[in-house]
Amino acid sequence: MDYISHSELETETLGCRLAAVLAPGAVVAYRGDLGMGKTAFTRGLARGLGYEGRVTSPTFNIVNEYEGTGLPLFHFDMYRLEDAGDLFDIGWEDYLDRGGVCAVEWSERVEEALPEDAVSVTIARRPEDENWRTITVEGVGPI
Repeated sequence: MDYISHSELETETLGCRLAAVLAPGAVVAYRGDLGMGKTAFTRGLARGLGYEGRVTSPTFNIVNEYEGTGLPLFHFDMYRLEDAGDLFDIGWEDYLDRGGVCAVEWSERVEEALPEDAVSVTIARRPEDENWRTITVEGVGPI
């Protein structure tokens, strides 16, 4: 399903709404160019899972962990990884087994490691305004 976001706050709100329908062990696979709002969407996801602290991109850490009042969130950035083999080297299967939500930026770099039932979130710029986004969410019902 496609959603239109007119602001960073609307993008975060969509992330929060998605959190409400995710089960333990869910994987959210992001696609979108730099600066499209993947981290903003993840901030909303974290809020929806009960985390109130600061959420940042894990570009240099590869993964950031957030624990709130709901499911834990494991936020991955695959931009610096060569392939799925690198993902397994950092304990990907252990994260999947922990029963939280795995949010994966640059998921196309490790596609073969993602479960078949991963939720896909694609974020793209709208042609009529560079600050607007089309956010396509697949693998769950309407959010």
